[in-house]
Amino acid sequence: MLEGLPPNNAAYVMRLKTDERRAWAVADLVVESFEPAEAAASAFETDDAWPGGGKSWLVEAYFGFAPDEDALRALVAAAADEATARAATFALTEKRDWVANSLAGLAPVRAGRFLVHGRHDRARLRANDVAIEIEAGLAFGTGHHGTTRGCLILFDRLFKRRRPDAVLDVGCGAGVLAIAAAKALKRRVWAGDIDPVAVEVANANARLNGVERCCRAVVSRGVKNADLRAGAPYDLVFANILAKPLTLLAPSFAAVMAPDSEAIVSGLLAADAAGVLSSWRAQGFFLRERIDLEGWASLSLGRR
Repeated sequence: MLEGLPPNNAAYVMRLKTDERRAWAVADLVVESFEPAEAAASAFETDDAWPGGGKSWLVEAYFGFAPDEDALRALVAAAADEATARAATFALTEKRDWVANSLAGLAPVRAGRFLVHGRHDRARLRANDVAIEIEAGLAFGTGHHGTTRGCLILFDRLFKRRRPDAVLDVGCGAGVLAIAAAKALKRRVWAGDIDPVAVEVANANARLNGVERCCRAVVSRGVKNADLRAGAPYDLVFANILAKPLTLLAPSFAAVMAPDSEAIVSGLLAADAAGVLSSWRAQGFFLRERIDLEGWASLSLGRR
């Protein structure tokens, strides 16, 4: 699931300061409300105190088009409140600002044995970490979003039970999940995304992490690409996309999965989980585990 924006398109920015709860609510709603290649949002803690206690949080939302300020304020009000909406400011931003800001304020994300980090946090790695480094200028999914982190946590738990032989990441975005699997399993992982820019980003991140020989993303709508179908049957499929495609594509995913396979799916709001689960149950899957983070649900599914 894409959480970022091609840096050359980030011409406009909205900024606001609020508390942590409202900051994440606004950032998540911006990501959910726009096409991935049109807008991106991040939320991170500042050094300033917040009047209600704790630290204030800064939300930055970048756009590849001139945004409708009134519509965005209404969106912020829906996620937080009117006072927060009035506090939002809008400005033009130079292209290089996206590269400078996209990861600079974000701490490494730990999910079990996995650590997603930027170049500036290499010193924080522990001896047994499976580290996934994401280049700041290629932040199409940094692991800070609840969906990616939820998938990593579920993969870490699955890894303690079994070591899948064939892994597929559908809607790979930055390639975080595919890279994590390639590094942990030390074997080939297949990956695809409908967005050609995301595929370029995923392959760049694979090179950065030294797994380009066993982890190469291709452009694919679901599992239609012949390269992805050639890797079947899969023991594990990641699908961090959205509720509607997770529901519609469940039969095609099941068709390329082994009889005892598992799926880790996310990109769905908590309220959408029941409908997605119903579509996968119709394909012979059952719910092993569910994780809810920041209003997003991640599901671990086993096959009967």
